Amino acid sequence: MDLPVDEWKSYLLQKWSLLPKSIQVSISTAETLSDIFLHSSSLLQSEDEMFLKRLSRGYLVEKDPNAPLFYREEGNKKFQEKDYMGATVLYSKGVSHSRPNTEDISLCYANRSAALFHLGQYETCLQDIIRAQTHGYPERLQPKMMLRKAECLVTLGRLQEAGQTISDLESNLAASQFKIIQRTLCHLKMKVREKETLTETSPAAPTKAFENMDLREKNEQISSATSSVSLCIDPLKGRYLIATKDILPGELLVREDAFVSVLNPGEMSPLCYGLDGKWNTRVTNGDLYCHRCLKHTLATVPCDGCSYAKYCSQECMQQAWDLYHSIECSLGGLLLTLGVFCHIALRSTLLARFEDVGKVIRRLCGDISNKDICLPESKNLVQTFSYDLEGESEKNDKTVETPIPGCDINGKYENNYNAVFNLLPHTENHSPEHKFLCALSVSALCRQLEAANLQILTTGSKSSQPKTAVAPALCQELHIWGVAMLRHMLQLQCNAQAITTIQQTESKENIITNSKQVRLATGIFPVVSLLNHSCSPNTSVSFISTVATVRASVQIGKGQEILHCYGPHESRMGAAERQQKLRSQYFFDCNCPACQNEKHRTTTGSKWEAFCCNRCRTLMQGDDVLSCGNTSCTEAVSRDHLVSQLQDLQQQIKMAQKLLKNGKLEQAIQLLLGCRYDAESFLPAEHSVVGEIEDDLAQAYAALGDWQKSAAHLQKSLHVVEVRHGPSSVEMGHELFKLAQIFFNGFAIPEALNTIQKAEKVLLVHYGPWNDEIQELQKMKSCLLDLPPIPVGPSV
Repeated sequence: MDLPVDEWKSYLLQKWSLLPKSIQVSISTAETLSDIFLHSSSLLQSEDEMFLKRLSRGYLVEKDPNAPLFYREEGNKKFQEKDYMGATVLYSKGVSHSRPNTEDISLCYANRSAALFHLGQYETCLQDIIRAQTHGYPERLQPKMMLRKAECLVTLGRLQEAGQTISDLESNLAASQFKIIQRTLCHLKMKVREKETLTETSPAAPTKAFENMDLREKNEQISSATSSVSLCIDPLKGRYLIATKDILPGELLVREDAFVSVLNPGEMSPLCYGLDGKWNTRVTNGDLYCHRCLKHTLATVPCDGCSYAKYCSQECMQQAWDLYHSIECSLGGLLLTLGVFCHIALRSTLLARFEDVGKVIRRLCGDISNKDICLPESKNLVQTFSYDLEGESEKNDKTVETPIPGCDINGKYENNYNAVFNLLPHTENHSPEHKFLCALSVSALCRQLEAANLQILTTGSKSSQPKTAVAPALCQELHIWGVAMLRHMLQLQCNAQAITTIQQTESKENIITNSKQVRLATGIFPVVSLLNHSCSPNTSVSFISTVATVRASVQIGKGQEILHCYGPHESRMGAAERQQKLRSQYFFDCNCPACQNEKHRTTTGSKWEAFCCNRCRTLMQGDDVLSCGNTSCTEAVSRDHLVSQLQDLQQQIKMAQKLLKNGKLEQAIQLLLGCRYDAESFLPAEHSVVGEIEDDLAQAYAALGDWQKSAAHLQKSLHVVEVRHGPSSVEMGHELFKLAQIFFNGFAIPEALNTIQKAEKVLLVHYGPWNDEIQELQKMKSCLLDLPPIPVGPSV
């Protein structure tokens, strides 16, 4: 949730409505963020803070000593059902609620290692075994776990370690224990001897996590960008990027790590107190992804102080603690209540301390605060030093002017706090109510920081200022940093970037993989934020963990602007809806070619959302009453009637999808075939709903193993995707990937190889070579090319 929870929003909006008109006017007409923050924060009362604390206590973010047993028992149930993935996640939940160096955490780690072993995650299993031992795993249970360790080592080919583990196990076993596991030990010894007699092979090269995307020909003006782009500024457009040369589709233009990112809590909701609601087994993003680097992981390592923050490794946990989590740890419930934007605002200011602290203070006092509210201890600092982006004062006491906001004194634009600070907050465009909501939320956060005696600013490793010279003053007064956080919170409406990932879901039969894009986190990318919007962009943005990559999706000529879609794409919604969304969120009217062309389009609409004549299949035209586009046909019908017919059809499709999900394939197929027959009477073959029906039929027939019918239906769905999104779109790539899987499973070798080639060509443009789907396509191709030719016998 980007903004605070609904209860807090409603509470503050009611508070706003009850304010005297004069105060509302003062806040509405305030010229600076400092004035908005001071006026608003002065209205925060103790009863407001108490209400917010009650909301925050609804989130279970602290360690609960009774939770580990619950999650361990629930995990054991999944384990008995052979649902090892489900068991792993539940054991991880138990780990997150356990205190360090307790039997609870050691048992959860040990149980998780068993589940990971069955999932074939041998290296991770070994790590969990070490963790269990580190936290005091009971001596009486050690033999079983050590056997598991030996099995992992044998499987991984680490035979010397395996032999030593077996030897240690034998020497430490009591006679009664030895009899129980003697057979298993003998079996392991035999496996070690067998592997030792095999010819040694060179270890395989470690798989790359992603493409070595060190930017070739780095841009001297823009960090994280290639030399193919240049930064410009225009009075109307602001800052933007243009191509310095002709750019080919798929060419990497930007590779940027987020300055700050916060994992989205997903569907995490406040607790329903009571036996059934206190602990839940629902899986969220927070259970599967590292809270710092966003890496997908089954074996999370929790923060020692809270149950919410989880990481992929001890190293990530320590880095997060040093950078920001030492401040955030005790504020987990409050930050979940105040929303992701407020959390990012806090984390941005925490990361600012690792740049020059004196520079940051001067910038805040000079640019977002009036001098009369600067810290008393800081006034001389501000007056003595004229602001310099390099943190050094000019001897002539003249402020250095930079040609483009966010650039340093040398004109370089970097991924740093200065660039983040210069992202536009659009203060004048936000409603007074929204500014009041943000200001009160930040003020409440500052009060909590102050009450907890947490220093929001301490000098970082890069600071040139002594700690004692700066920190004490800021501990007394947090309003300057409150204004900074308010600025960041307002910036995020236009500059927050949804960090997405492709999640793959497979059918129970493990035949076809469906891909869907999900929002994983929210981040700030100063360089990516330079890209202006187009409803038909010439770039594609994708993510690997916290790293954003921008690639050309089409050929871009020298001098053309590099454009990105902010969400409203021409293939997903009409111009009117796009304009409304862009105006409400980004405060501008889009005038891109796609919007211009749509103004001159006839009332027919796009084929993927239009209706067609029941008699002659020609597209219908008109507004309230639609008439056939064929002048020789007199068919006419009301739009409301067709919309109602479409809604009824969509309900039928949902029923069929439910049957498909529950494995009732024949019933689903019959219902879908009926839907397809009904759709033919009023929808063109290119309509998105027709494509959805064909896609569902393809899945149903694939589940039955009828590859020929599955491929035929998916090819019709593919046609709809091509009409709507274009032949080179990422959507087309995902659909081609599915078709390649069907041909592969159906052993249609020529068709499979041809489709694999098409899918690779499209997906490479959008993702580069280290995308999971591309890797899978290459495996399929390798397998098909290695197959012996099929013998052709005489005709009978």
